Amino acid sequence: MAKGLQVRGAWGLLAFCCCSAVSFVLRNENERPIIGILAQETFENFQKFGSSYIAASYVKFIESAGARVIPVRLNRSNEEYDEIFRSINGILFPGGGVDLETSEFSRVAKIFYTKALEANDREDYFPIWGTCLGHELLTYLTSGENLLVRTNTNGFTMPLNFTQASNHSKMFQDFPEEIYELLASEPVSSHFHFWSLSMQNYTKNEKLRNFYKILTTNFHNVEFISTMEAYRYPIYGVQWHPEKNPFEWKNSTGIPHSSASIKVTFFLANFLVNEARKSNHHFSSKKAEADALIYNFNPLYTGTFSSFDQVYFFD
Repeated sequence: MAKGLQVRGAWGLLAFCCCSAVSFVLRNENERPIIGILAQETFENFQKFGSSYIAASYVKFIESAGARVIPVRLNRSNEEYDEIFRSINGILFPGGGVDLETSEFSRVAKIFYTKALEANDREDYFPIWGTCLGHELLTYLTSGENLLVRTNTNGFTMPLNFTQASNHSKMFQDFPEEIYELLASEPVSSHFHFWSLSMQNYTKNEKLRNFYKILTTNFHNVEFISTMEAYRYPIYGVQWHPEKNPFEWKNSTGIPHSSASIKVTFFLANFLVNEARKSNHHFSSKKAEADALIYNFNPLYTGTFSSFDQVYFFD
């Protein structure tokens, strides 16, 4: 590893163990963060259980770092989405398989994406995280175009190829050297996607170039973007699946369960939740909060007929 990365990694370990708590106190840390997860339309095997779903692994991913979750359900009124946005401290767009341009998932994501840009412009901190399809959706929402190319990267584990921009990223700057090296040298990132944003298409698109810095890439048929973050906004995208490593048990070589891969997952979850701690949004009442939490729903075991072990379904 380069000398600069060693220094950054050493500082990251110190910051994680000692200094982070101080900085959060100075920021009036929100000790009860709640993150929304956007539901999406069910596919054929799931339709008998409900019209939309959220895989439970995303819920566990967030809860593992000390936040709670509410489901952001589809086909709600603009007034309800306004109220949800004022109440939550960030939103996660999960992986899946619906259309980037025509799905209800995409329509509702655009509502929260637009609200997040407006809020952050007035210094009202609100993070967005996109995983796999959610990452791809962010590129569509930013550019207004579907620029994905076919990569058939389904069921692979890979190390990440870090760019120089990662040295100055929010996502990785406080990672301990050990975790950074694991990501760079070991196949601990889980890839389950057929489409990707190529570096070529990113480079040719001015809107994407000006909005996102590229933190990691991978190569499979073409060089594609695997991790990115916005320059001006707390918006982050990963083409890979950190939530699968500890929480999905499909018998696949594409899901690593090593102790190293688990460490990677929890440092990323910790980063996302700490971003949500910077938001001061809150529910109008304790009852409204309690009624919205995902605890009001029961996940169904789906491991025998799907790639997810547990799923929350909604009407």
